[in-house]
Amino acid sequence: MTVELSLPHRLREALVAADYTHDAVVDLIGTTAHAALGRNETVPAARRTTGGSPLDTLVRLFLLQRPVGRDAAEAALPGLVDQLAADGFLAVSVDEVVARLDVRPYAEDGRDLWVVSDLTPGMDGAPQRVTSDYVLGISGASTSLAQLTLRRPAARALDLGTGCGVQALHLAGHTDRVVATDVNPRALRIAAFNAALNDVEDRVEVRDGSLFDPVADERFDLIATNPPFVISPGTDELLVYRDSGLPRDSVVERIVREIPARLAPDGWGQVLANWIIARDQSWDERLASWLSPDCDALVVQREVLDPPAYVELWLRDAGLTEDYTRRYDTWLSWFDQQGIEAVGFGWVNLHRTEAAGGARHTLLEWPYDVEQPIAPAIQAWGGAAVAERALDDEALLATHLSLRGDVRQETHGRAGEVDPETIVLRQQRGFRRARTADTVVAGFAGAADGDLAAGDLLDALATLLQREPGEVRTSYLPVLRELVAEGFLELSGPEASTPA
Repeated sequence: MTVELSLPHRLREALVAADYTHDAVVDLIGTTAHAALGRNETVPAARRTTGGSPLDTLVRLFLLQRPVGRDAAEAALPGLVDQLAADGFLAVSVDEVVARLDVRPYAEDGRDLWVVSDLTPGMDGAPQRVTSDYVLGISGASTSLAQLTLRRPAARALDLGTGCGVQALHLAGHTDRVVATDVNPRALRIAAFNAALNDVEDRVEVRDGSLFDPVADERFDLIATNPPFVISPGTDELLVYRDSGLPRDSVVERIVREIPARLAPDGWGQVLANWIIARDQSWDERLASWLSPDCDALVVQREVLDPPAYVELWLRDAGLTEDYTRRYDTWLSWFDQQGIEAVGFGWVNLHRTEAAGGARHTLLEWPYDVEQPIAPAIQAWGGAAVAERALDDEALLATHLSLRGDVRQETHGRAGEVDPETIVLRQQRGFRRARTADTVVAGFAGAADGDLAAGDLLDALATLLQREPGEVRTSYLPVLRELVAEGFLELSGPEASTPA
């Protein structure tokens, strides 16, 4: 695809003129048809796009991958059809125009964006195998990484393995300079086009190369990556968007190990990835060995797939229906030989801090519902880790703590009983954690409004419960640290954290 400098801007003008935006498309086809389109089913949307407007035409052309009349295409893309055909976006006959690339509206933080990628395979159940240099568009993985990535102002960010460049577009919204890397030349050309299409080409620089090779020893305030993490025997043709060519999950291990050296002080690295769950070692013990003492780390395992489910997922993803049974059996045999019991999916968040006291490494299995975007909760975890580490026991006792505003107390027990059998503190936001509380913890949480120092409040509870104050302090200081680290309690004053 050869890109002329004027084409992205002219295409943007046509898309804006047609009101080809995410919200307008949903309004046109309705939520039911939009949900069906997310499942690669186009018939419901096709029934809602027969009006002949430019918006109807663009939806049918790019989202439904259906032929449109030449006159309708010219009306929706005035003066652009022939140039888009020459640049590989369209195929044109005498009377019809067909899309060769996907141009998809996308909404992000109040901005209307557009993302070019290769066409979605498997529409309406049609068999379609992707090519080795396929450029994936907006996907569940890219959306998950976007919701995970911190959105704070930054000078420099790295989108490692950019693909079509959707993460770079997000990063350009709050970062002065974004470097986007990939080993796929087609992906880099499309990512550069998308930067220009969305008017951020002055902030996004694309670079060719594997992993960190294109950035050498440069440092970044934020690194976001959804690497080619699929764990496979590697016997078939590699698909660059998902296969690294490296054995097992070593591509993820290498990235996690190398990110700390590329982070500026207070910088964050965030990875969406798969990892092996071995028969002879727990997942958290294995991943803990990858983590650097120079970074706080929050690793969250969100999902676990058994080998058959994992193989089926990725065979379908690539449209590998040919010789399906042999491929399936080969993959399962390799998993068995490698001692792979399951595959974990989740997040690795690394925060480079200069705080004394040693890095905090938290590895959490959390398949439960969370608030999206989860990024504010990740950032709050980082702030809480720094704050808690800076406080020795005496300082923590002198600190004023407040119960986070969204925490609710639940009591459970038999109807009519005066005293509850169980007390639970439950967060309504962020990770939506819950933990049981005894009388002291529940009393502290109920009274923690920032007025009293933590030590004074513990002493008051000890007196009320007729317990020795020194014993209560000794027993509950570790619990208070946990409550701060998990976001139930936050430091009062300007250093108070946001929901975690």
